[in-house]
Amino acid sequence: MGLARLAELHGVATAYSPSPGVSVPVPDDTVVAVLAALGVDASTPEAVDDALSGAESAGARRLLPATLVLWTTRDGAPGAQGEPPVPLAPAPPPPELPPALTALPPGSVLRVETEEGESVELPHSAPEEPAAWARLPLGVHRLAVEAPDGRTAWVVLIIAPAVVPRPPARTHGFLVQLYSLLSARSWGMGDLGDLAELAGWSGRTLGAGFVQINPLHAAVPGDPTDPSPYRPSSRRFPDPVHLRIEDVPEYAYVRGADRARLDALVERAAALRESVLDKTPGKGALIDRDAVWALKRAALDILDTVPLGPGRRAAYWDFLAAQGRALEDHATWCALAEVHGPEWHDWPEALRDPRSAETAAARRELLDRIDYHCRLAWLTDEQLAAASQAAVDAGMAVGIVHDLAVGVHPGGADAWAQQDAFAAGISIGAPPDAFNALGQDWGLPPWRPDVLAASGYAPFRGLLQGLLRHAGALRIDHVMGLFRLWWVPQGQDPTRGTYVRYDAEAMLAVLALEAHRAGAVVIGEDLGTVEPGVREALQRRGVLGTSVLWFERDWEGTGRPLPPESWREGCVATVTTHDLPPTAARLTGEYAELRHRLGLLTRPLEQERSEEQAEIAEWLGSLARLGLLPGGGGDEEEEIRAFYRFLTLTPARMIGVWLPDAVGDRRPQNLPGTWNQYPNWRLPVADAEGRPMSLEELAASPRLHGLMEVLRAP
Repeated sequence: MGLARLAELHGVATAYSPSPGVSVPVPDDTVVAVLAALGVDASTPEAVDDALSGAESAGARRLLPATLVLWTTRDGAPGAQGEPPVPLAPAPPPPELPPALTALPPGSVLRVETEEGESVELPHSAPEEPAAWARLPLGVHRLAVEAPDGRTAWVVLIIAPAVVPRPPARTHGFLVQLYSLLSARSWGMGDLGDLAELAGWSGRTLGAGFVQINPLHAAVPGDPTDPSPYRPSSRRFPDPVHLRIEDVPEYAYVRGADRARLDALVERAAALRESVLDKTPGKGALIDRDAVWALKRAALDILDTVPLGPGRRAAYWDFLAAQGRALEDHATWCALAEVHGPEWHDWPEALRDPRSAETAAARRELLDRIDYHCRLAWLTDEQLAAASQAAVDAGMAVGIVHDLAVGVHPGGADAWAQQDAFAAGISIGAPPDAFNALGQDWGLPPWRPDVLAASGYAPFRGLLQGLLRHAGALRIDHVMGLFRLWWVPQGQDPTRGTYVRYDAEAMLAVLALEAHRAGAVVIGEDLGTVEPGVREALQRRGVLGTSVLWFERDWEGTGRPLPPESWREGCVATVTTHDLPPTAARLTGEYAELRHRLGLLTRPLEQERSEEQAEIAEWLGSLARLGLLPGGGGDEEEEIRAFYRFLTLTPARMIGVWLPDAVGDRRPQNLPGTWNQYPNWRLPVADAEGRPMSLEELAASPRLHGLMEVLRAP
C-alpha cells in the first residue's frame, strides 16, 4: 500500500484500463523505476516509507501548489491572424478561484508581482473574494503568500483566457507534408518558398483558409539523417534545410569566384530536383534530405561570408536578444555536434553539461560556428514570417498551421540543453491496445511534470512562443500528452510501462495564454485511445479536435457511419491523414496489397480485402443515400469528391483536404510499423499513375480543381 500511495502522490499510475471494465496492474518494478526518474527513491520498503513520510509532510506544510491557474474571460480572445480582441461578454463574471486559494487560512496576506514588474497587494479577503483578482492582467506572474502562522510561499500564478482563439467561420484548406511539395525552384524537397507559393495560390484561387504542414523542427544530423519530422533534435527551432536559398537577401550580393561556386550549386540542385520529379516509370528518385542539405549548407557557407548591411545586422541582433539563452544553447549543441558527433551522451563528460566551465570554454572557442547556426535560425525565422505573411495577404482566415511533435530525440539539442526537465532513462509510447498488442515505444524522453510545475512551465512556454511566432494555428500531435503520457523504463517492453499524469489545467492555461497572445487557433490530434473527460476539457478551452472520416462511427450504438449532423463542430474534419492511406489507395484496395507485400498483415489478404471492401461499400451507400454520389459511384474521382462533399455537411469548423487526395496519389507518406521496408517521409506528391507532380503541375490539375470546387460550393 505504501508504494501505491507514494505513486499516487507523484501522479504515477499503478494500474491502467486498456478497455472499459478492464484493469491491468502495473508491475512494481516499473513503478519503482518511474519514481526514480522523478527523483524519488522507492527501491526498498524502508525507502518507500521515508519518501512517503517526506512527501506527506511537505504536502501538509505547503500553502499552495508550485503553479496556480486562474481562468478569466475579462479580456476576451483575439481573432485568428492577430485580429483585435473580441469581448466574450458585456459584463464578464469575476474569475472562478481554484480551491487551493479558497483553502488558504483566513487573514493570509497576498501580493502579486506581475510579469511587467508591477507589485499588486491584494486585500486580506482575496482568498474568498474572486472580484479582488479581476484587475490582474493576463500573464505569468509571481504570487507571494504569508499565512497567519508564519508560513510563506512564492508560487507561479498563470492568469489565462478561458478559451483559445477560434476560426472566424467555416473554412477549408490543404494538409501537406512540406518536403513532398517540390516546385520548379526548390532544391530537391519542398521549402519555405514553396509554402509561401502554396498559401498565396490556394488562398487567392481556391478560397482556402489554411495550409497545415508537418513539423519543421530541427533534425538530428546523421548518416543518413532520420527523415521523420516527429523525432527531432529540437522542437524550439526550425531546420534550415527548409530555407529557399535564393530568397536569402545576401544571395544577390555574392560576386566573383563565390558567385561561380554558388551558380554551380544551383545547377546541381536543379539536377537533384529533376531526379525526384522524373516521370519516367521506375526513374523518379526518393527525396534525399541529406543530399539537399549538403547543397544548401555549401551555399549557406558562401552566403555567410557576405557582410550584413546595417539594417540587417540590427535585425539579427534583435533576433538574438529576443531568443536569448534558448538559441545560444541550440546553436552551441549544433557546433559541438560538428566536432563530437550528434549524440551528446557520447561527448567528453564535461561537455555533457551545458552549464559546465568546459562547455563555457568551448562556446568561446566555437564562437564563429555558434554564430553561424544562430544566423541560420534567423534566416529560417525570416522565411517563416514571409510564408505566414503570404497566407495573410492571400486572405486566409487562419493561415499556416504548424505542427508540434510529441517529443524530441534523446540525443538532440533540446534534451541536452534542458536535461533537468527530462526524465532520464525513460521513453514515452503507448500501452497495449486492440490495434497493437505489444504496445509502442517511441524513443522520446518525457518532460518531468514536477520540474515543469516548479519552473512555472517555462520550457513549455518557451516552446509555444517559438512555434507561434509565425503561425495562424498550431496542431498538437498526441494532445492527450497534456494530460498523461505512457512512460516506459529503459530496457523494458512497452507492455511494462505506466501512465504518468501532468497538471493538464496548468498545461492548458499556458497553451491558452500563448495562443491568445499570438492570435492563433489550436488543434489537438486526439485520435486513438483518449481518456474519458479529455475531449470535454479540450472543448471547454476551445481547442479543436481531429475527426477522420473512417473513424467516425456510432460506436455507442449501431456502429454504422456517423451521420454528418452528429459530428462535432469543434474539429478539423478530414478523410485521411499522413499516417493513413490516401483515399484512392483505400478505394482500389492497393493499401491492403502494399501491407501484404511488406508482411504487415496479421491475417490472409483476402480476408483483409473483404473487410475493407465491406467498409467502403457501407460508406458509399451512406453517401448515395445522402445524394452525394449523383453518378451512382464506380468512378474513383467522383467517389473521392463525394467523401469530401460529405464533410461539408458536418458542422466541423475546419475541413482539411489531404493534398495527395486531390490528384489521386496512392502512396502513403508514412506506413506505421515499417522502418526500412518502406520509404517513409521521402515521397513527392504524385498523380494516380505514381508520376511525381510539381507545385506548378498541381496548381494546373483539373482533378484538383474539381475536388476543391466541392468545398467552395454554397
